Amino acid sequence: MDVVLPCLDEAEALPRVLDRIPPGWRAIVVDNGSTDGSADIARGLGASVVREARRGFGAACHAGLTAATADIVCFCDCDASLDPADLVPFVERIRAGEADLVLGRRRAQSLGAWPLHARAGNLALARLLRRRSGLRLRDLGPLRAARREPLLSLALTDRRSGYPLQMVVRAADAGWRIAEYDVPYRPRAGASKVTGTWRGTWQAVRDMSRVLAEPPVEPQVREGVRP
Repeated sequence: MDVVLPCLDEAEALPRVLDRIPPGWRAIVVDNGSTDGSADIARGLGASVVREARRGFGAACHAGLTAATADIVCFCDCDASLDPADLVPFVERIRAGEADLVLGRRRAQSLGAWPLHARAGNLALARLLRRRSGLRLRDLGPLRAARREPLLSLALTDRRSGYPLQMVVRAADAGWRIAEYDVPYRPRAGASKVTGTWRGTWQAVRDMSRVLAEPPVEPQVREGVRP
């Protein structure tokens, strides 16, 4: 498996995150302009490092997806709030044919793990998503797994905070089976670039609201991809 880890100044968290990558899996750390030596740390710990000059969470995620070569690709934040080892059952469900996209439903392990404004934004988006697609999801978290070629066929275009939501929306429009799996959610290392402030949360919600307003898009036909 390949695990895509979008990274912007995560030197403190990287050793913990990379230590939890399941044996035999490849960590792809996508450096999105770090100035704290994150790329060198990741490389020294055995990760594959991809540089993405264009700033944005979606830009980093998509660069990692493009660089991946495994059949199944996973995504995980690089701030130690989520454990990449928790992705193992996600992959098992996809391999068993039980789901096409598996999302981690975060369960906060402490009061400081998930700020109130971030929870409120997530809840609002989940409700809007239900109205848009009928999906009854309770979280739109970043821990997830799917097959690489079908993901590429979704032709994702958002390169900011709307990328994770656009993935879910377009997968739903394409008739994918989308499942949730409970995962522990811990306080992140360092300050969040998005949900650490009300302003950052609002910008993320605005990006995602634009995604929800998009009309359905037909997935691109790619050779060997199951519709």
